[in-house]
Amino acid sequence: MKVWGKTADGVGVPIYTLTSAQVEVRVTAFGARLVSVRTADRNGKMADIVLGYDSLDGYLTDTPHLGSVVGRYGNRIALGKFSIDGKPYQIPINNGANALHGGPVGFDMHVYQAHEVKDGVEFTRVSPDGEMGFPGTMTDKVKYTLEGNVLRIDYYATTDKPTVVNLTNHAYFNLHGNDVGNVLGMKLEINADRYTPVDAGLIPTGELAPVAGTPLDFRKPEVIGARINDTHEQIKLGGGYDHNFVLNGQAGTLRLAAIVTDPESGRKMTVETTEPGVQFYTGNFLDGTVTGRHGVKYEKHAALCLETQHFPDSPNHPDFPSTVLRPGATFHSTTTFAFSATK
Repeated sequence: MKVWGKTADGVGVPIYTLTSAQVEVRVTAFGARLVSVRTADRNGKMADIVLGYDSLDGYLTDTPHLGSVVGRYGNRIALGKFSIDGKPYQIPINNGANALHGGPVGFDMHVYQAHEVKDGVEFTRVSPDGEMGFPGTMTDKVKYTLEGNVLRIDYYATTDKPTVVNLTNHAYFNLHGNDVGNVLGMKLEINADRYTPVDAGLIPTGELAPVAGTPLDFRKPEVIGARINDTHEQIKLGGGYDHNFVLNGQAGTLRLAAIVTDPESGRKMTVETTEPGVQFYTGNFLDGTVTGRHGVKYEKHAALCLETQHFPDSPNHPDFPSTVLRPGATFHSTTTFAFSATK
């Protein structure tokens, strides 16, 4: 651990480096962020495959949520409105007419407490009752551990009033290296027969639609860029891929979510999760205005996100898996990222 820098109000922010024989990971207490992941290609050459900034200063003004844990509610809530037990709540809108990633000042803009654990570090933060309109004092913990080639993230949350919670990591991955090209030539497999179609505001319609016969069918490996400009309505609405996939298998059990492979470098990333869904996002809103490491400007499709999660706008869709957390209960989810290289 070392102090990486300070926030505008003078709070020191630590950064931690986790290492194994295969992988080096850096995480910071600011937004409980994944700062970097260094892993080898088929020839043993190491590269950082996560988009980020050279210093803490970049994260202090970050808008694409690079590497952050987003919350209290990751993804979108329609009009920023929801009700629990008949009581209405309003979250400040910050994405068109909707609330995104917990509102204008989400969890990614706060400093967590940190302590080292076996093979990693655990970040803890108390979100006060009423923060960004959410009810209840909620304590959340994010634990990163690295064993061999597997990075594991465990999320925990408790509350003193009924609330909603959807925690995920918003890392942007580019298996070429964080400063090289785009992800359009990579291959992706998603373990999902269905997805949640969206409207023009990228809010789910409530339908669980089959991926079969659509450009959202990744049940076998497909080149990401092959259909990204398809005329299918959902691709046009998302400006590419920005959709939640309904993962096969039993939510609550650790199972395959997605596999990304880069034919050029040989790098491969396998994602498993206990969550019911994964948001596949192809960096459609990156436009060259964000300058990352080494002065590289992050252009559209410079990276992809695989945000394991409950479904967007779940509080307004009773048929979706519930995101309500009540006093006495503990929210817990696990996501793992396994890194390897193919010959």
